[in-house]
Amino acid sequence: QVQLVESGGGLVQIGGSLRLSCVVSGINLNFYAMRWYRQAPGKERELVASHTTTPYSSVVWMTNYADSVKGRFTISRDSAKNTVYLRMNSLKEDDTAAYFCNAHGMRAAAGRDYWGQGTQVTVSS
Repeated sequence: QVQLVESGGGLVQIGGSLRLSCVVSGINLNFYAMRWYRQAPGKERELVASHTTTPYSSVVWMTNYADSVKGRFTISRDSAKNTVYLRMNSLKEDDTAAYFCNAHGMRAAAGRDYWGQGTQVTVSS
């Protein structure tokens, strides 16, 4: 059974920091691009950050970020712990949303997609 369990959300002041964690079980992370999405009330779910291999190598990782979080958020993975992180600094009110972890299959796992249940981040003054 595949499970993605997010944690680390909460209430934080503007300018503060949080680190979200996504513990994954049941799949080999090496075959998955790991992504963080977020969804604010009344808005569509948006891709915030991704951590994946390059098209030319299965051992070189690359990251991508939404323009709105570049320079403030950092995605990383610890394959030994089967965990993906999202470090969020200099938080703004616009970062308030439910954050979801996603495992998107690559190569041998192509076509598979798994989601966590989400963790709420609220940024206020």
